[in-house]
Amino acid sequence: MGSRGVASYNDPDKKPPTKKSMPTRFVREFREKLSNALDTVDDVSGVKLGKCIGAYAFYDYDREPIYVGQTTEDFATRIGRHLRGQRSDTLAYRILDPFEVAEMELYAVEHLRQVPPKDRRAQVDAIEYSAYVHAIQNSKYKAILNEKIPPVSEIVDLPEPYRFDLVPKDLREDREHPDVRIARRAETLARVAAVAHERGEVSAGLRRVIVIQAVRLADLAAARLAYAEGRARPSSDSINVPALVGNVMAESGDSDASDD
Repeated sequence: MGSRGVASYNDPDKKPPTKKSMPTRFVREFREKLSNALDTVDDVSGVKLGKCIGAYAFYDYDREPIYVGQTTEDFATRIGRHLRGQRSDTLAYRILDPFEVAEMELYAVEHLRQVPPKDRRAQVDAIEYSAYVHAIQNSKYKAILNEKIPPVSEIVDLPEPYRFDLVPKDLREDREHPDVRIARRAETLARVAAVAHERGEVSAGLRRVIVIQAVRLADLAAARLAYAEGRARPSSDSINVPALVGNVMAESGDSDASDD
């Protein structure tokens, strides 16, 4: 007899389940925490963060920065494309694994919506680039998973960020288990590498992401091995990431600068 788990609710003459009931509990609670975060009211503008513009950063389970972006549309739309399964290049290419995102920071600058478009774009670009540089400076790898480097801009003071934990506490232990994360990173790396193989003509930025993800995978796998053998975790200096990926602050040749 087959399993009587949730996957086997196939009794006849039953109403179809609601779409919201179909995802796993983790996905449902992750999305609920994300919705609550975006419903938080920005102290400066009095607008819900989901309706604000600005820059954002994602962090993994080790609080390691992994991705920085911006929006002049609104946070709910842009971040929804990343974390709710809505289409974006980072999701289509699997550059960013939504299940690796444990925390996010939002730098809201809703007041800039009233600025003329050209000036607004320049100011949001500067905030995104400053957040990007800040993330890299605070990364042990000195590189993050951005395919496109943000437009190089003057470094500015960042607004006080709103930071949110997106992982349900009682589900965190299973989700952050290193064996789970190693398997997901390996899968993500394989999918991005497959894009490069199948398309051939891809950006240098995508190939840079492959290297960075490979380093992240190797680092976590090496840490797991060291733990199994009772050794200290290898130093983050074991792999010289800047030597492998070059300058992550500005593009050379054809620009991959972000328009995101």
